Amino acid sequence: MKIAIVHYWLVSMRGGEKVLEELCRLYPTADIFTLVLDRDSLSPFLATRNITTSFLQRIPGIRKHYQKVLPLMPFALEHLDLSAYDLIISSESGPAKGVITRPDAVHVCYCHSPMRYVWDHYHVYRRDLPRTARMMLALFAPPLRAWDASTAARVDAFIANSHHVARRIKRYYNRDAVVIPPPVSVDDFAIQEGPKDFYLCAGQLVTYKRIDLAVRAFTQTGRNLVIIGEGPQYDRLRQIAGPTIKFLGRQPFDSMREHMARCRALIFPGEEDFGIVPLEVMASGRPVIAFDAGGAKETVPLWGGFRFPEQTVESLLAAVERYEAVEADIDSAALRRHAQGFAPDIFRARIAEFVDGCITNAGAREQPTVLEGEVVPFRPRLASDDVLVSLPVKHRASEGMSS
Repeated sequence: MKIAIVHYWLVSMRGGEKVLEELCRLYPTADIFTLVLDRDSLSPFLATRNITTSFLQRIPGIRKHYQKVLPLMPFALEHLDLSAYDLIISSESGPAKGVITRPDAVHVCYCHSPMRYVWDHYHVYRRDLPRTARMMLALFAPPLRAWDASTAARVDAFIANSHHVARRIKRYYNRDAVVIPPPVSVDDFAIQEGPKDFYLCAGQLVTYKRIDLAVRAFTQTGRNLVIIGEGPQYDRLRQIAGPTIKFLGRQPFDSMREHMARCRALIFPGEEDFGIVPLEVMASGRPVIAFDAGGAKETVPLWGGFRFPEQTVESLLAAVERYEAVEADIDSAALRRHAQGFAPDIFRARIAEFVDGCITNAGAREQPTVLEGEVVPFRPRLASDDVLVSLPVKHRASEGMSS
């Protein structure tokens, strides 16, 4: 069986790329297809894989400005030739599931989320764009939505990374999805002893993650907050931050791991599709203070985390104070055991079982229906025909029919 894995774009190593790594470990002979590639930004494991890119790769500067060619992505995706492949697994967050496959191929989509910037987060993304970009998005979003919804029919089965995303798939694609959470590299993290004197925010600095709530809350109270990450909100966040807020920008993995193990707690104020960072922090034995929505409702247990119901400074600070009242009683080992339930080997086993089931079901559907006796082929009825014959030959005489 020839296997292809289609990933939207490969320009960084984030949660979606960690899923791709585990899919490649599960299917080591699979070829990767993607819209745009920056091989230098990938892990050594992914960088050595056989990767085919779309025609967008030939555009100068595309690796940094790939988001600006969003209207071209459906065309580029459909130009990828997958006719030689029997099993296609698409990794969907940007366009990926819209590839064209053989009728007898099996197409399984692992959906991190339907494209947020044209669906439920459309207005959030649009508000932060320059005027010209806002106009362009308003122009191209409707046909992109229509294309995105229609290409759901090209998928045999959907996998969602959370129940939150499964509900989005049902709303926008009218398709059911099985939920298989993404892998968390638990063994890369460890509990550390020592002082815990700061709170932590980590991730891409974009509007919907609401890092501004944490900056305002911790500036107001004078608590120490370390922010790791980069993105379009960086300068704005620096402007509203007080002296107890420390920005570290992008950090290597060893530094990230150290900060996760040494923080008092992770502050997670946005609504995420799933959220791997909270589980990485819990694998380090530290709790999470999260907005009570999205993936956090499924990954942050009430006994090991503190959720706040509203995206306001007051609601966040109330959760911080609840946490600090019981901080000394936090069970780091229990938090780590919880995170181990999302380990990569569990992810691979569940994916393998589901995909094998899809292949088996597809094979059963393709078996021809066996009728007793000879079957006369169907042909369109003509005006001169007295009757349209499509019954087994042995039944004609008994029913008084003649050919």
